[in-house]
Amino acid sequence: MMQEDDRASGIFESLSRELALACDAQGTVVWRDERAARILGVKPGQTLKSLASHGSENKVEKLLVQARDEAVDGWELILHQHGHKPMTFAFRARPHDGGIAMVGSLVPEDYGAALTQVSTTLGELSALHRETERQQHELKLRAEELTRLNRELEESNRGVRSLHAALDEKAESLQRASEIKSRVVANVSHEFRTPLHSILGLSKVLLNPLNGSLAPEQEKQVQFIRGSAEALFELVNDLLDLSKVESGKTTLRHSRFVVSDFMSALRGMTRPLLAPDSKVTLDFEEPPEPLELETDEAKLSQVVRNLVSNAVKFTEAGSVTVSAAPGPRDTVVFTVKDTGIGIAPENHERVFEEFIQVDSHLQRRVKGTGLGLPLARKLTEVLGGMLTVRSTLGEGATFIITLPRVHPEVSEMTGLTQRSESLDPSRAPVLVLEDDRQTLFLYEKYLARSGFQVLPVRTVEDARRVMQRVRPAAMVLDVMLEGETSWSFLAEMKNGEQTRDIPILVVTVTDREQKARALGADEFWLKPVDEVRLQKKLASLARTGPVERLLIIDDDDVHRYLLKQLLKDTPFQLMEASNGREGVRLARENAPHLIFLDFVLPDITAFDVLDELKADPRTRDIPIILHTSHQLQESERARLSRETSAILAKHTLSREVAITRIRDALSKAGLGNRDLREVNPRG
Repeated sequence: MMQEDDRASGIFESLSRELALACDAQGTVVWRDERAARILGVKPGQTLKSLASHGSENKVEKLLVQARDEAVDGWELILHQHGHKPMTFAFRARPHDGGIAMVGSLVPEDYGAALTQVSTTLGELSALHRETERQQHELKLRAEELTRLNRELEESNRGVRSLHAALDEKAESLQRASEIKSRVVANVSHEFRTPLHSILGLSKVLLNPLNGSLAPEQEKQVQFIRGSAEALFELVNDLLDLSKVESGKTTLRHSRFVVSDFMSALRGMTRPLLAPDSKVTLDFEEPPEPLELETDEAKLSQVVRNLVSNAVKFTEAGSVTVSAAPGPRDTVVFTVKDTGIGIAPENHERVFEEFIQVDSHLQRRVKGTGLGLPLARKLTEVLGGMLTVRSTLGEGATFIITLPRVHPEVSEMTGLTQRSESLDPSRAPVLVLEDDRQTLFLYEKYLARSGFQVLPVRTVEDARRVMQRVRPAAMVLDVMLEGETSWSFLAEMKNGEQTRDIPILVVTVTDREQKARALGADEFWLKPVDEVRLQKKLASLARTGPVERLLIIDDDDVHRYLLKQLLKDTPFQLMEASNGREGVRLARENAPHLIFLDFVLPDITAFDVLDELKADPRTRDIPIILHTSHQLQESERARLSRETSAILAKHTLSREVAITRIRDALSKAGLGNRDLREVNPRG
């Protein structure tokens, strides 16, 4: 029995493709196992470089240098025994007792050939790269030459300038063409999908026997039309989805769902992928325990359906199995396993590159866009997970989706909402209406550092609910929300008696400043928002202070009445003066916080009033807003701009403009600005 074991051990020893070596720091072999002696004929005292194939000595030297200090894996060397054919080994090496311990695995010849082919391809790519660089250099030289010619044309006569104008027009047309090209992907949903829907629908009608039978040849032609339309429709969808993901415009719609229900729905959606006579079975394995996810169910379904469709395409016979199970660290793992043609290890990452298709007999038959797997991986990453593949050529493939059970955005948003439920009395509340969660997180990060508490809402209805329980010190509104706009909410806030004086900052991606200002917005910005600028602006808009007395100096009784009506139900105590001298006297006696001054007065000029106010220490720091219907000269406007906080035309004055200018003038004067809340006339 012992002899048989020894013989079996010898057989396995001879069949093994691994060998072991030990070298000193200089690369001299100090020990080798029997397989190394048998395969390479190496002896102690012999240098490893002496075994290297011609041209690979430097690679051996690099391995020795690196392995002296750290572990090395997967280092390929071409070695040979004297007079024998070179062989490729994949070495693993570790530092050991001042030397290096190495274990090498003999690489099969077919893999070596594949490596040679890859090396050849890389060489060709390198040559193409050099050619591209040469062409780019030529283009650069041509561009420089065109620039020189353009300078000469600018110095030429009127006819040449006309040619220059024509060139400008051509450049504009090219710019327009570029913009149109950029919009194609954005509009592809409607522009491409609508006619494709029509083609698919009409072909379905033609193939329906109830609408009249077709000749066999006609039916075959319509089937071809339908198949081509379906392929184009798939390409359009993939391109659109991929462009949205890459541009960061993908919208996540989180929902809470149970995996078993998700798998049941998926079973129904993927059943049509199998032909009636298919030799492939599609199996869905229920999870061993109830699993609940909170993520974007539609996008997860799109990823799994994409993988199932891909598995069915490349499985001629056998099975495709979809399963789900709990994973580590509160994750859920979905697997799509098939018994198809498989994927070679060197192509495991290539299949996730856009428009890359691994050549095979099935690939040539079924075709495809080369976008399915790249899109699936990108969508998985959007969901906070990762998509990997395990496969061996000829033995099927297993695609693995690992997702967090709760999407990171949901977790962060839940925490942000919970923090906003309890108000911090030491921080001013700011209502932020923004549908993008990432932007909400940025706002909280920015404003938490400057004494504000963010009240996050993602819909107009949520904003109304928050307004019922909290009166914010200021608001930040995004106009373009998911499925709605906030224009009506802005108008509602600025027209409401209890909310019209709350400062509102509109921050959005569309340049609609005129409309925002017309509806009462106190400030308008385009995204993205600078942190310091946002902090300063909100600090000035939401500043509080004891502002009460306001003096109106105007000889026009009607205008004084209109101005009082505009400021009705605000906390200001209004005082009136019908001429300049009376206005100066009231200012000295009552020290108002702000003065509205008419330019044309019956007794003295506005400049005289300004001089007297500036000369008196009691009144020199009072901010003044000049309001007039008089057409000012340039010199008058220049002086008034220096000595007043604002110049307003009487015929354009509105409640919103008046309150905004008062707030700005008080802020510039450093007096602060108490919330201009409405005072309920009924108490």
